[in-house]
Amino acid sequence: MSKIVNANKKVEAAVINGYKKIEDTVVNGYQKIEDKFVDTFLKKDDETIEEAKERLKKEQEKLNK
Repeated sequence: MSKIVNANKKVEAAVINGYKKIEDTVVNGYQKIEDKFVDTFLKKDDETIEEAKERLKKEQEKLNK
């Protein structure tokens, strides 16, 4: 019985690691696209990308109130 449990744990670890790699790749890809979009279309002249994102977040919060 312990051989099956050990085999299942190895499979579980492989599946979880594979999922995490895919998740990280997707999230990083999205962040790069988001940054490029903000830089190209939403950033004002003297802002950094992070400052533009923060400004947009505050504007959205203000609209939601």
